[in-house]
Amino acid sequence: MEILKTLAVVLSIGSLAGLNLYLTVFVSGLAMRFDWVTLPPSLNGLEVLGHPIVIALAGILYLFEFFADKIPWIDTAWDSVHTFIRPVGAAALAVAALGEVNPVFEVIAALLAGSMALSSHLTKAGTRLVANASPEPFTNIGLSLAEDGIVLAGLSLIAWSPLVALGIAIAVFITIIAILPILLRSIRRHLWFAWRKLKCPADDKKPDAPETSLPTHWDALLRRSHSNKASIEWALPCVTGKGSLLPPNIHGWLVLLQGDSQEIQFIGRTWRGSTFAAIDCRNGTAEFHSGFMADRISLAHRDGSPHQTFDLDHLHSKSAQFAIETLQAPLETTTETE
Repeated sequence: MEILKTLAVVLSIGSLAGLNLYLTVFVSGLAMRFDWVTLPPSLNGLEVLGHPIVIALAGILYLFEFFADKIPWIDTAWDSVHTFIRPVGAAALAVAALGEVNPVFEVIAALLAGSMALSSHLTKAGTRLVANASPEPFTNIGLSLAEDGIVLAGLSLIAWSPLVALGIAIAVFITIIAILPILLRSIRRHLWFAWRKLKCPADDKKPDAPETSLPTHWDALLRRSHSNKASIEWALPCVTGKGSLLPPNIHGWLVLLQGDSQEIQFIGRTWRGSTFAAIDCRNGTAEFHSGFMADRISLAHRDGSPHQTFDLDHLHSKSAQFAIETLQAPLETTTETE
């Protein structure tokens, strides 16, 4: 039981370090320094956190993080740097906590603590990246304060019941692993749109009309998926958003074939292979929305379902509006600006 409690403390602290390493070390160090908690002999290695130099350094670094973590995009840059620091820091805490033990157990504990820290870090970084798609700063401030609160509550729970803390940490870890593919696709999507926004030229240098052809491999996918061999009227590169037809975060193309003005095709690629969908817009709606991070095309059937959104980088904003305007009747066309 003592070994299990020791492992519970090590892994729980590792999970919290993935959210905020410096606050975890700072508060733990204060707890050691002022005897707020009594450590069992198996965790005497954590007493090093109570050294004045460790407390001071962790406090200074946390002060930097406290402000950096609340500024849009600065927080993402900070998280990018700490993708390596937080898991390594969690592993170092695990090694320090265990002290003189069997090297095999030490390595296993370090790997587990680092993995749990990485999972919580990726969740934090991904959530912040999504929040940065909105220009207002209040979401970032709220998320930062909530994360600090989770760290403080987690440390209190570890002091009260390490096994309960471990149970919660394992449940969260399993949940993160289950949604990790979705999370990684979301991170990739937002990083891609952020990069494209930085590279986007001025409006007068953007193309006025969409492409009228696809790259060779995309055209081959379209022809294999669709029996209509007509020429392409327009094609727009995009990423799938929310909708009932397709899962989000699939990179691909929206295509309108000549003579087929009421059905729009989507072709995309995932790790499983190609994805194809046909969107019947007869008597439906097509809307263009201009956003902060990306523009959006929203397509819906006349009954409102199915409904699907597609996001485009700002380079294609004029092309997207042109494409929406050229959709023939009876498609209802509206252009809105968020």
